Amino acid sequence: MTSFDKEKLQKATFGAGCFWGVEAAFQKVPGVVSTAVGYMGGSYDSPTYKDVCSHKTGHAEVTEVVFDPNIVTYDRLLDIFWSIHDPTTLDRQGPDRGSQYRSVIFYHDEGQEKLARASKERMSRFGKFHKPIVTLVEPAKRFWIAEEYHQRYFEKHGGGSCHVL
Repeated sequence: MTSFDKEKLQKATFGAGCFWGVEAAFQKVPGVVSTAVGYMGGSYDSPTYKDVCSHKTGHAEVTEVVFDPNIVTYDRLLDIFWSIHDPTTLDRQGPDRGSQYRSVIFYHDEGQEKLARASKERMSRFGKFHKPIVTLVEPAKRFWIAEEYHQRYFEKHGGGSCHVL
């Protein structure tokens, strides 16, 4: 079992469509200590899933990733983010439509912002995508944890992805 230095843990927050699939992808990464799904980027306090789906709150479905940077780098997490969704579709991933499914990187400090913007630029120039990347890079706001039934959804109910790639 790997031991983690709790004082050096960092957070990363990603929106890449259905948060169940995003969480499932990051749970498999060595160095990821924990994940939680929730909502970020909106203007409504304590949003519920129903609120977010109403398209009135402005929140995105996101996965908050707590990781040990001595084991997995933020750049590696960014690489995974780009590999699990289509960042060229505005407010949509596969059959899921709406602003809550937008592609977004919420950075937690200046270092993450710099790395996220550089990664987006690299993907735009040299990546596998043939259309413009619409991913937003924004400062992290308050994370509102989603209802318990959304947490580790595939672990509880089976399945492993809701992404179309």
